[in-house]
Amino acid sequence: VMVWLRRCTHYLFIVVVAVNSTLLTINAGDYIFYTDWAWTSYVIFSISQTLMLVVGATYYLTFTGVPGTATYYCLIMTVYTWVAKGAWFALGYPYDFIVTPVWLPSGMLLDLVYWATKKNKHSLILFGGVLVGMSLPLFNMVNLITVADPLETAFKYPRPTLPPYMTPIEPQVGEFYNSPVALGAGAGAVLSVTMAALGCKLNTWTYRWMAA
Repeated sequence: VMVWLRRCTHYLFIVVVAVNSTLLTINAGDYIFYTDWAWTSYVIFSISQTLMLVVGATYYLTFTGVPGTATYYCLIMTVYTWVAKGAWFALGYPYDFIVTPVWLPSGMLLDLVYWATKKNKHSLILFGGVLVGMSLPLFNMVNLITVADPLETAFKYPRPTLPPYMTPIEPQVGEFYNSPVALGAGAGAVLSVTMAALGCKLNTWTYRWMAA
């Protein structure tokens, strides 16, 4: 029974984190966000996706102890997002914002660190967290390059439910900072170490709670 409870808790956590990551991704690919907020939303959503990825993937990886599990977790996130985007397409939204599997390379780096350090959790937290935090904003920019121009899409597919004050405007790029990839990678690299540690700790807490 305890084994069954542990597995249920484990899978529930994986589903919750993966679903939340999917929702963040949809927002990050939302042309209204990118039209109105431009690089500000890019940095915020890059960091948020990084943190959601690293905590779930680290938890999953340390739970199974099998290198490759983090990449599998990123694949789950990708598939969830594809399904959600398909639902948006059915509702009439443009499918131009196709989601490229931006998380997979970061998950592979996490698995590689875990494998190369012979399953050392401290190395996984430090090196894996930094690599994921630095890599995902870069791959997220690749995702942006592959989609249609946000400003063009915003005017081509206006949302009928938008109030007048939310009409798309020209993005204000470069006034706050000049390099969104560098800012996202720098902040993500620092914060991801903490979230990787949390992912490992959640695994320990899960076992202790189930064993109580």
